[in-house]
Amino acid sequence: MKYNIQLVGVGGQGVLLASTVLGNAAVAEGMEVAMSEVHGMAQRGGSVQCSVRLGQGIYSPLIPRGGADLLLGFEPAETLRNVTSVNRDSCIITNTSPVVPISVSIGQGTYPPLGDILDALRSVNDHVVAIDATAKAIEAGRAITANAVLIGAISAVKGFPLSKGRVLDALLEAVPAKAKDVNVRAFELGHLAVKG
Repeated sequence: MKYNIQLVGVGGQGVLLASTVLGNAAVAEGMEVAMSEVHGMAQRGGSVQCSVRLGQGIYSPLIPRGGADLLLGFEPAETLRNVTSVNRDSCIITNTSPVVPISVSIGQGTYPPLGDILDALRSVNDHVVAIDATAKAIEAGRAITANAVLIGAISAVKGFPLSKGRVLDALLEAVPAKAKDVNVRAFELGHLAVKG
């Protein structure tokens, strides 16, 4: 069994933390794990990409084009920009809350309408789940827990190889003690958004 997860977003959204959580959960379940990350200008809101590959006989941490079983997008435009990592059978989960680039804020560019982004994603396959993770994080108690919402969401995906409990345990090991309760609430809201 092999399972490939591509995580994408912008700096400061918790993409690296999410990949660490998934990797640690997989190791705790006795799986082989290979991970890679690209986060050049991440601290300034630049693109962040992480690959997490689970299973036997993985020789490279990089996911081949069209080889992701799951694309987890923390930012809608970044999700669309990385859609070539999936195929017709992949699951795509995207946060619908945009992080507008500075170039757009100062009038040097435009951000595509969310509806157009979602339509483009749905043209790739029928397995797109759009969640306003930021709103759910605020509902849980802190906007910064949007990454916990998205981690919870992928734990509910059909065929996801890690147990919900193992993923939640790995999340709670990665966050400060004072933030555990709000992260549990955020995780559960994300899980319910997919599981229904």
